[in-house]
Amino acid sequence: MKSLVLEEKGKLSLRDYPIEREEPMGPRDVRIKLHTVGICGSDVHYYTHGGIGVFQVKAPMILGHEASGTVVEVGPEVTTLNEGDRVCMEPGIPDPNSRATRMGMYNIDPAVRFWATPPVHGILRPTVVHPEAFTFKLPDNVSFAEAAMVEPLAVGVHAATKAQVKPGDIALVIGAGPIGLVTALSALAAGCARVFVSDIDDRKLELAASLGPITPINVAKQDLTQEILKATDGWGVEIVLECSGSPKAASGVFDPLCPGGRVVFIGSQVHDIPYSVGKAMVREARVEHVFRYAHVFPRCVAMLSSGAIDVKPLITRTFAFDESVHAFEVAAAAPPGEVKMQIELPQ
Repeated sequence: MKSLVLEEKGKLSLRDYPIEREEPMGPRDVRIKLHTVGICGSDVHYYTHGGIGVFQVKAPMILGHEASGTVVEVGPEVTTLNEGDRVCMEPGIPDPNSRATRMGMYNIDPAVRFWATPPVHGILRPTVVHPEAFTFKLPDNVSFAEAAMVEPLAVGVHAATKAQVKPGDIALVIGAGPIGLVTALSALAAGCARVFVSDIDDRKLELAASLGPITPINVAKQDLTQEILKATDGWGVEIVLECSGSPKAASGVFDPLCPGGRVVFIGSQVHDIPYSVGKAMVREARVEHVFRYAHVFPRCVAMLSSGAIDVKPLITRTFAFDESVHAFEVAAAAPPGEVKMQIELPQ
């Protein structure tokens, strides 16, 4: 079976790639047959730009890191998984001996190896070998498609944790893409009474409004800060979660924030952005930043199983594996209303 290979900027191919022979099984590893893989914005950015910051594609690389599948082989020291188990996988493998990992911050271990981050291959391919410790068994009521959403959902749950959501808080999520919407769902699940979501895509905002007590704001037609202040009696929101990656949006995060509020930067910024220290100071705003996630995959799986979070409405299109190149072309075009696109591999 073939793999989806990013040959160079703007060039994808489906071809045989001998990576399975390069991945020996360790005693605490499992081999997983891939089932469903989500298309992430970072995958698309590597395709369209050839790199993200310091991570530049210098050799052919297999894409994909949001995945679910079935265990087909287990190492002799594996105790929690068996052949046939349906699983999702956390795509970053840290150095277990690094200082960051030993302090519990394994997501910011400088040596972490993360799928589809150059030079590490991703998982739009037949199988992958992965550590048992970063592979999670799925309850029977969580589908492969939902399980492939655990990776982006983990970003939202990590962000809500960083924001220290309190019951009854009101939050603003900037950006109604996949990360913005899973962050809005995570904020509600964490206890927010109401969430505002801003974007310029009316179809995405309509979807956002259907997910719960979410108020959409189209910033192409409405003034974001004025709408927030009008709806909160001039107080502002307790939490701003910046998910758009837009420099303009990110530079205004303090305007709708209430005194003593919290800001969490989630969307990646390619370039430096203006930062109003004065506006932050007069609010005594606390500012946090998110880099992927840590310690939240089991929580995400549990919330999907219990119904506390429903990600199914966010999956807006599914492609067959032999349509993978076309799928990336569609994703790169960013059609209105599309949120999460996924690819199903042959079984």
